[in-house]
Amino acid sequence: MDKYTVTGMTCAACQARVEKAVGSVPGVTSCAVSLLTNSMGVEGSVDPKAIIAAVEKAGYGASLKTADPAAAAPGTDDLKDTETPVIRKRLIWSVVFLLILMYFSMGHMMWGWPLPAFFNDNHVAMGIVQLLLAAIVMVINQKFFISGFRGLIHRSPNMDTLVALGAAASFGWSVYILFAMTGAQVRGDHEAVMGFMHEFYFESAAMILTLITVGKMLESMSKGRTTDALKSLMKLAPKTAVLVREGKEVTVPIDQVRAGDIFVVRPGENIPVDGFVLEGVSAVNEAALTGESIPVDKEEGSPVSAATINTSGFLKCQASRVGNDTTLSQIIQMVSDAAATKAPIARIADKVSGIFVPVVIAIAAVTILVWLLVGQTPGYALARGISVLVISCPCALGLATPVAIMVGNGMGAKNGILFKNSAVMEETGRTQIVALDKTGTITRGEPEVTDIIPLDGTTDEELLIFAASCEAKSEHPLAKAVTAKAGECGIIPIEVSGFEAVSGNGITCFVDGSRAMAGNLRFVSEGIEIEEKVIRKADELAGNGKTPLYFRKGDRLIGVIAVADMIKEDSAEAISQLKDMGMYVVMLTGDNERTAAAVGRIAGVDEVAAGVLPDGKEAVIRKLMEHGKTAMVGDGINDAPALTKADIGIAIGAGTDVAIDAADIVLMKSRLTDAAAAVRLSRQTLRCIHQNLFWAFFYNVIGIPLAAGCYVAAFGWTLNPMIGAAAMSLSSFCVCMNALRLNFFRMYDPANSRTAKNRITGPLLAEDRGCEPENNTETGGTAMSEIKLNVEGMMCQHCEANVKKGLEAIDGVVSAAADHDKNEVVVQVEKEIPEETFKAVIEEKGYVFKGIA
Repeated sequence: MDKYTVTGMTCAACQARVEKAVGSVPGVTSCAVSLLTNSMGVEGSVDPKAIIAAVEKAGYGASLKTADPAAAAPGTDDLKDTETPVIRKRLIWSVVFLLILMYFSMGHMMWGWPLPAFFNDNHVAMGIVQLLLAAIVMVINQKFFISGFRGLIHRSPNMDTLVALGAAASFGWSVYILFAMTGAQVRGDHEAVMGFMHEFYFESAAMILTLITVGKMLESMSKGRTTDALKSLMKLAPKTAVLVREGKEVTVPIDQVRAGDIFVVRPGENIPVDGFVLEGVSAVNEAALTGESIPVDKEEGSPVSAATINTSGFLKCQASRVGNDTTLSQIIQMVSDAAATKAPIARIADKVSGIFVPVVIAIAAVTILVWLLVGQTPGYALARGISVLVISCPCALGLATPVAIMVGNGMGAKNGILFKNSAVMEETGRTQIVALDKTGTITRGEPEVTDIIPLDGTTDEELLIFAASCEAKSEHPLAKAVTAKAGECGIIPIEVSGFEAVSGNGITCFVDGSRAMAGNLRFVSEGIEIEEKVIRKADELAGNGKTPLYFRKGDRLIGVIAVADMIKEDSAEAISQLKDMGMYVVMLTGDNERTAAAVGRIAGVDEVAAGVLPDGKEAVIRKLMEHGKTAMVGDGINDAPALTKADIGIAIGAGTDVAIDAADIVLMKSRLTDAAAAVRLSRQTLRCIHQNLFWAFFYNVIGIPLAAGCYVAAFGWTLNPMIGAAAMSLSSFCVCMNALRLNFFRMYDPANSRTAKNRITGPLLAEDRGCEPENNTETGGTAMSEIKLNVEGMMCQHCEANVKKGLEAIDGVVSAAADHDKNEVVVQVEKEIPEETFKAVIEEKGYVFKGIA
């Protein structure tokens, strides 16, 4: 996407004109113009010169932001508020001369304020003073006239056109009256002179311009505040880095740091670029990126990110990502890109804005004509027409959506929730179904010890010492969980001898001269009797999704240790919050049905899809999308197809770059409660947009007829042009301030949840488990058949994954789902495969093939 800076836009009508002009250029596939940031994003293969020419032909200015990708990320200068100081200066001088004008035009007449004797009987002189003062205010605010009439010449009238026409009409009519008054005074017609005094609208012309300027300044200030979150992110970027060169520390500007450079960070300093720790131990505050205030421990090999703060120790690091490749720069770019895109809901306002100004000008002309035809004076009719011009506000329509999107995006970024575009921000709140990947999303993704059950007089510590000693030389993930637990408890394993791994069963070795065995029940129980209550307890653990490991010393079973991939602390709460918001929650996993059901029950999901392959996840998402708008939450490479397929893809930030690239939303903190917060924030932002659009439409629907005098006959209501200008000034300001209320929204508070209507009820996958990819024989696909294999030696989910991987590598095997509890593997094949092939693969993996069931 090429980005341009657009100048000269003042309202939503300008935005619509620019979009229309650029959209008509051959080669442009899409164009999104942001009135909020005065920027434009263009997609397509087209020469930038053609884009700039199209914008200039429409009466505006444009320039390509940058052609250098390394400089493409926005900086604080891009968002610096240069408009408000200029408007403030203009406003101050306008108010000064307006007050003097009001003193002459109304102070003397209404409150009897004193005037120089020269003016007492010389009303023409009074009129000339008012003319000069009004003219000065008009010159100060000439921008309205230049922009407005330029738009009229280019047949693209805008808000400034309405203001310019209203002020010019007031001034022009007053000048005409001044000449008429001069003639009456020359004739000595004092009564006519006094009558003309009430026809002056000089103060209206000046007041209209001043009040619109007040509104412009308030709007500019509030618009500036909507980008505060993005500015605060940009300010976090360090300006210098301390590099180690030839053994010496050298401070250099941040843009001179290159990947591979060695840099040091002392306590209290910001980490300048992304990298990893070479030396040192410290705690790093990553709140700038994740919103999490608790420092994260760092040691040798740990990754570090730019703009995070080293809170304690000295760190020596190597740069890996610099410039626009750092995590901070990518976050800034993502938030900026989201602001440059257009939400679907904004299209309604865009369509109205495109024709709004011409329609208002037509209504004003008709209003003047009608009042003249019914016998009113030209002054009265003109006042009604001017009121129509100055009360009409296309700006509120144009700002209704982008200001809310910008504030919502900024709120999300501050809390580690990144929406990639405006459409995602809008659609997330409409989610009806949430599919959650199990491993790494609901669970931690690493097995750990959950239960230690000593037997036959053994203590917990004795069992853990024995188990860690047995498993110390094993590479199995379950063994590593046991040794990790021992390390946490400060236990040092005993040296063993005669270590032997029995693939698919366990290990044997000698500990203190005694033969030791560790592994599954069938393997360890060989030759000894195991009590029924122990077996029941182990079955209970397995029923809760845990894998029991049995430990035997000599002829005695001395204990059982259960290992499982534990559910994250916040997963159950997050799932409960999603359900409370009216969403149907489905868990996707490659585990067997028993393990999956246990995890799903603990997590509290509505439905479980077990034995799902990576391509099967996409098929399940496709099936769920038939029932409603579906979001997919995942963290791994194998989740990328499903994340892309889903209506909304949500990537856990600690996951892979592939998953993050495929997703629409990135959760930097890797907490599932952030998914619920993202939905909450989206719904609140959408509610704010609806409020803004309602106000913008309601204001114009009520205000324009009032200004035109439609309520005179029924209620006697008329609208002074000055009051109309004040109302116009406040309309955009109100829209911006309403959006800024989002800054106070507590997105993590479940009390702020809004339950969606028409909650979906399940089960949704009962008839089609969704565990395998779709197979359509009607369109030329090959019919599949199911084969059940009896396989012994599988102990856990990792064994299942090992068997599954081996079988799926066979030509003709579409999918395989293993279950270590049933000693069974269900294989989907699309052609005939010899039994010997299955046997060879399974035995190669170290398991026992018992034949086809």
